[in-house]
Amino acid sequence: MQSYYEATVSRSSAHAPLAGRRSANVCIVGGGLAGLSSALGLAERGVSDVVVLEAQQVGFGASGRNGGFVFGGYSLDCADLLKTLGPVRARELYTLTTDAVDLMRERISRYRIDCDATDAGVILANWFDDPARLDAQRRLMRDSFGVDWEPVSAAQLAGQLKTRRYHGGLFERNAFHFHPLKYVLGVAAAAAQAGVTIHERSPVVRLQRAGAGFVVHTPQGAIEARHVVMAGGGYARNVYARVERAVLPIATYVMATEPLGARLQDALDTRAAVYDTRFAFDYYRPLPDTRILWGGRISVRDRAPDTIARLLRRDLVKVYPQLHDVRIEHAWGGLMSYARHKMPQIGRSADGVWYAVGFGGHGMAPTTVSGELLAAAISGERPVPDAFAAFGLTPAYGALGLAAAQLTYTAMQTRDALAARRRSARPVV
Repeated sequence: MQSYYEATVSRSSAHAPLAGRRSANVCIVGGGLAGLSSALGLAERGVSDVVVLEAQQVGFGASGRNGGFVFGGYSLDCADLLKTLGPVRARELYTLTTDAVDLMRERISRYRIDCDATDAGVILANWFDDPARLDAQRRLMRDSFGVDWEPVSAAQLAGQLKTRRYHGGLFERNAFHFHPLKYVLGVAAAAAQAGVTIHERSPVVRLQRAGAGFVVHTPQGAIEARHVVMAGGGYARNVYARVERAVLPIATYVMATEPLGARLQDALDTRAAVYDTRFAFDYYRPLPDTRILWGGRISVRDRAPDTIARLLRRDLVKVYPQLHDVRIEHAWGGLMSYARHKMPQIGRSADGVWYAVGFGGHGMAPTTVSGELLAAAISGERPVPDAFAAFGLTPAYGALGLAAAQLTYTAMQTRDALAARRRSARPVV
């Protein structure tokens, strides 16, 4: 099965593969949102001679396969971010992501990117019959990060989400959802219009130091560049070990139903996107053509579309049994890059290579953050904030790290299931 996103875009023009040898000021490896945001940010700052190399097509990886949620924060929980950095630096890094949400809205408008943007917020739905979970989260966000997520009572939520699975929620108003591949293609088009050169079907096979710069080799050519940015995410292989050994390629799954028409109201009477309070949460949203896009699960295995459809249909029906007979028309998976510390790795190695990787499952705003930070640093505007040094290129230990990640995921699934069961078993008094 083709992804819903690929099935609903028109790639108006392919970018030719790199052929021959040429020079550049900046060579960016990876045509996802981190790489393209860096390229556009550089172009917007007047930096010329920027080249992007993409092994497949623009948006091939996580940037063009994800759930399409755009909101603040990182994969690392805000409470852990606060614990690690303290109140001032934690708030500084969080604010970068909410600024990125605003920048993405601005770019959609400025570059007229038609990406089905739905500015209707995001609902955090409480899977557990435990109001303290939401109360603690709301206090944390208000007191430490300066944002007020609005409480949604169980009755109010039941009016929007036609299920008995949830026990109230929180509404994050400064959030939206969109067609991520259309947005990525729009950013690529804006960058190209501003003078950035993009080469698709140009996998990097070798990176070598050459004097004060680098030579980036592809099968048919090479780029001599003063600066190199590694932004290949979970798909980069055998190019630059310092970055690749610091991330785990973790799979996640997404599907889209058939158009539901009026039946959509039987499940979702809201335009907001939704996710829940479990560690292994579902995330979903209504699409403009009345489909439901549904995602979830984390695995070290990249499964076949039929298997993904079966697993995610099971999750959908647990929450919305009234949709038991809907047809799944698209199902797909993809690889995210996760760091052990669950934060993006943004900065520059000792040997001079810039990097932006490790965005995990919360990447739309943080990839935009990385693009702005690297563009500002490379152009000489300002350095990458010191706070990111706390989240460096920590080794992820390859196969051992993947095994540990799968065990952690399974353990947290079990914890959440036991917590839900204990709550449901309590006597009503």
